[in-house]
Amino acid sequence: MSVSEKYRKDLEEICAHRYDLGGDLWTSEDKRILKGSPFSLIESVQYLLEIGMKPEEPLLMEAADLLFSLWREDGRFQVYPKGALYPCQTIHVLNTLGRLGYAKDRRLQRTFQHLLEIQHEDGGWRCQKFSYGHGPETEFSNPFPTLIALDAFRYTTWINQKEELNEAIEFLLRHWTTKLPLGPCHYGIGTLFSQVEYPFRTYNLFYYVYVLSYYDCAKGDPRFLDALSQLRSKTEDGQIVVERSVPKLSKLSFCKKGEKSALATMKYNEILKNLKHQ
Repeated sequence: MSVSEKYRKDLEEICAHRYDLGGDLWTSEDKRILKGSPFSLIESVQYLLEIGMKPEEPLLMEAADLLFSLWREDGRFQVYPKGALYPCQTIHVLNTLGRLGYAKDRRLQRTFQHLLEIQHEDGGWRCQKFSYGHGPETEFSNPFPTLIALDAFRYTTWINQKEELNEAIEFLLRHWTTKLPLGPCHYGIGTLFSQVEYPFRTYNLFYYVYVLSYYDCAKGDPRFLDALSQLRSKTEDGQIVVERSVPKLSKLSFCKKGEKSALATMKYNEILKNLKHQ
C-alpha cells in the first residue's frame, strides 16, 4: 500500500480496527458508516489519506464504492438502514468522497446542488433534529456541518464563485464574534474549540481556519485574521502541536497529543500558502 515506512505502523493500527463493528471496512453488518468513532469508516478513510495513502489504492476504492452504494437520486445519502436522512450525514459522506477525488462525479454534482437547495436562511446548514429542545439558538444552522460542507465545496469549480458559499462563510465568521452555542446541536466556540485538534474530527480552531483560508471573502476579514492569529500563537517554531486527541488514537504517531505533528504542520502551511494568493 502507498504509505511511507514512517507511517507503516499507523497504517497497521488503522487497519486493525477494520472489523471492529462486525462488518467490513470499519462498518457494522448493516453498513453504519458513521458508527464506531474514532474508527468509523468516514474517519478511518480520512486517517489513511492523511498518512499518504493514494485514493487509487484498492482499499480506498472499496470504501468509495461502499459510500456510493448509499447514494440516492435526490442527492442524499442513506447512512443508516432506517430512519431520517439528515443533511449533516450527507455532508460527511460528500466531503469524504470529495477528498477521494470524486467531486466531478455526476452523483456528487447532484449532491452539491441538493445542498444549495436546502441551505438555511442564515447561510449555513441545519438538521431538523432537536436533541436539546427548541430554544431560540436552534433556529440557527449548525456551524460544524456548515464548515464540513464548505470543506467539500473546495473540490468544486463553485468555490469563490457562488454567492451562496459566501453567505455560509459569513455565517461562520459571525459565529467567531458571538461564540454562542448555535443550531439544534449546540456548536459553540469555547475552550475545547480553541484547542488544536488534529486530524480534523470536530468543530475546532485549526479546522475552522484551514477551511476558511480557501475562500477569498474570508481571507482579509478581521474575524478570520483574529482566528488565524490565535492559531499562529499556538505554534512552536512554525510547527503545529496537537493539543487535543481522543485516547483511542494514542497509538497513531502522526497525531500524538502534546507533540509536534509534521502532517498537521503541512496543513498549517497550506493555510499560509492560501493567504499568499489573496
